[in-house]
Amino acid sequence: MEERKRKKIVKWFWLILSAPFVLLLLLLVLVGLFAKIPSFEELEHPDSKLATQVFAEDGEVLATFHIENRTYVPYEDLSENLVYAAVSTEDARFYKHSGIDMKGLGRVFFKTLLMRDSSQGGGSTITQQLAKTLYPRREVKSRIPGWSKVVMVFTKLKEWITAVKIERDYTKDEIMDMYLNSIFFGSSAYGVKAAAETFFAKAPANLTIEEAALLIGMVNKPTRYNPALHPDLALERRNFVIGRMKSNGYITQAQMDSIQQIPITLNYKVQDHNAGRAPYFRDMLRRDMSANKPVRSDYQYAEDFTSDSLRWREDPIYGWLEKNRKPDGSRWNLDKDGLKIYTTINYRMQQYAEEAVEEHLGKRLQKDFDTELRWKRNKPFSDDTDAELARQLMSQARRWSDRYRSQKKAGLSESEILAQFSKPVKMRVFSWNAKGYADTTMTPDDSIRYYKSILRCGFVAIEPGTGDIKAYVGGPNYRYFKYDNVRQGLRQVGSTIKPFLYTLAMSEGFSPCDRVVNLPQTFVLFDGSEWTPRSTDKEEWIGQTVTLKWGLAHSSNNISAFLMRQLGPESMVRQMHQMGISSHIDEVYSICVGAADVKIFEMIGAYNVFPSQGTYITPQYISRIEDGSGRVLTDVSVRKREALSANTAYLMVNLMKGVINEGTGNRLRSVYGLQGDIAGKTGTTNDNSDGWFIGYTPEITAGVWVGGEDRQVHFNSLALGSGSNMALPIWGIWMKKCLADPLTHLHEDAVFQEPATGAPDLDCESQGTFLGGNGNDSHSDIVGQDSEEEYYFN
Repeated sequence: MEERKRKKIVKWFWLILSAPFVLLLLLLVLVGLFAKIPSFEELEHPDSKLATQVFAEDGEVLATFHIENRTYVPYEDLSENLVYAAVSTEDARFYKHSGIDMKGLGRVFFKTLLMRDSSQGGGSTITQQLAKTLYPRREVKSRIPGWSKVVMVFTKLKEWITAVKIERDYTKDEIMDMYLNSIFFGSSAYGVKAAAETFFAKAPANLTIEEAALLIGMVNKPTRYNPALHPDLALERRNFVIGRMKSNGYITQAQMDSIQQIPITLNYKVQDHNAGRAPYFRDMLRRDMSANKPVRSDYQYAEDFTSDSLRWREDPIYGWLEKNRKPDGSRWNLDKDGLKIYTTINYRMQQYAEEAVEEHLGKRLQKDFDTELRWKRNKPFSDDTDAELARQLMSQARRWSDRYRSQKKAGLSESEILAQFSKPVKMRVFSWNAKGYADTTMTPDDSIRYYKSILRCGFVAIEPGTGDIKAYVGGPNYRYFKYDNVRQGLRQVGSTIKPFLYTLAMSEGFSPCDRVVNLPQTFVLFDGSEWTPRSTDKEEWIGQTVTLKWGLAHSSNNISAFLMRQLGPESMVRQMHQMGISSHIDEVYSICVGAADVKIFEMIGAYNVFPSQGTYITPQYISRIEDGSGRVLTDVSVRKREALSANTAYLMVNLMKGVINEGTGNRLRSVYGLQGDIAGKTGTTNDNSDGWFIGYTPEITAGVWVGGEDRQVHFNSLALGSGSNMALPIWGIWMKKCLADPLTHLHEDAVFQEPATGAPDLDCESQGTFLGGNGNDSHSDIVGQDSEEEYYFN
């Protein structure tokens, strides 16, 4: 009897003991047979998670488009310190198990759960953690008690099966590579490449032992152990990882003791859409690639619709996402599909452009404007701004603000919303300080006035001969000022329009050395009224005989008006369109002194005709686009057409060199010490609302605009508000930096190429303080006879 009882007890003991294992085995079989296990393509090519990379021309990454900032890096490009740290901390038996570490699970059960010893680590292997990325934890809602735990067990079993399958199909190095590319490190960094760039601004291959240990230490709790947020906890965790590396034989006791004493040193910069080089450029690239086919009803002017329609037909980048499809017919996604976009941006030129904006706009010009601002009665608007206009500008700004829109969406009344704009609140605002921001308390109305007082800018550099865009800055700071002044904004161009008029004159047979009498010109308009351009010349210059070269060098309105009298506004507008200006321009006489609104991008593209020997080259900024595997999807070629004769272009180069050598652009020589061949033109609009400078050398064309968000926000004096003071210094600082760096490939000894027919004699003789001419005098004879008459145009 006793024997039977004993056997029964033994039988039940083994049944109870083996039941969980049998059940586990059965569940594994069922899950393996019926559950949807992801394919390994999802491990190797997680297309829904790969960031699109944007490269500069030298191959350096400018930034990424992403939802998850993740970029794949191959195993051979990983530091061995990363591998050693990961194995030591996350899975010491990584090279001994086959996906599931039963010994490790036993250790967790007895030491961690029963003995409460958390130093032994978790039970999941690196392979299981990799498998876990395919099964994100989701909240389970069910009325059945305990159902969430059932789902968790089911998910865990799928992870185990996947882990075993991974081990069967991949080497340990491949598994480690996929694992390190899948981890979330916090601070928007997915994968070790993004993490290394975010925390140390370096490639994964270059990580030291202490840096690798710091990153691996964050895997468990990326926020808690983030060194930028919790440096003390991060240091403690890093040193724990270093200790584990010693325990597993990857470093010596002496190395551990030494490395643990090293303080944490970061080069921390979150890689979000506001960070990195050329943020305005990247935003423009996204807008262009995402563009829809133009529809006439969306445009005010036919010229703008025609221009965009032409771009849609001829520019492979404009509307790229609409025009191109994946092999399966679905649309490409910039944020998920891991594209590689190779741009024409020169990383150094871009860096120097951003530095030049900060040095001049942030460290000098804004301070000068703030000083003037103290004495204005209705800040930031000029004292002559009509009170009603100022009220309208403020009202418009309120309605465009995020605060207004969110409150409107929440259902608040107009009066309730507007009342909030006069209540002080804590806020963070942009500032030209080391941090880039300031924490303060002010009313939302005051914050609008504050932001309107910040001067804006735009800068573009284009290479003659290719049309490649080398640098692009759309504003003072992309994080706080998203509006792209280069491509989105239309600004009055002032005297930078005059070279187009002079170009027309050169095409019609004039010469830079032709002489004219410097007198005001009066036009009778269509309605019978009269208009005389305001002279900007010194009193002693009026009535003198001067050359056309002198007229452009000194930006004389009288000489421009004379040429307008000879040539007419219709011809001038045609000339501008021929040189690449696509914006609508009214055919009125006042365009001869700059009364036209044009995009900065178009102006600089048109000026690039001069050093390109009369050829208009469509500005381009992408050389090719590849998919994640390196297959070329789009290869961009140069698009060009003749806009001027080479001889006319050369005459204009000569004229515009005079602006730099002896005219309004001479500060490039006297202040910035720039030598060699430089040509260009300054520009200043009414009330000093816009300051321009566009200049070019034989190797680069670049232009700058500076002004307020509203035309009513401007300097009082011409000394501070002129293009030579607001815009030209940015060009000078940038060029000086570029010439000092051989990687920009710009040379001070480069010279403008003469036309094939030979260079004309352009050595105009000096006449007192003015430039006389020994060229063709036929046009000056006309001026001498008719200079004080009124002129009518049909």
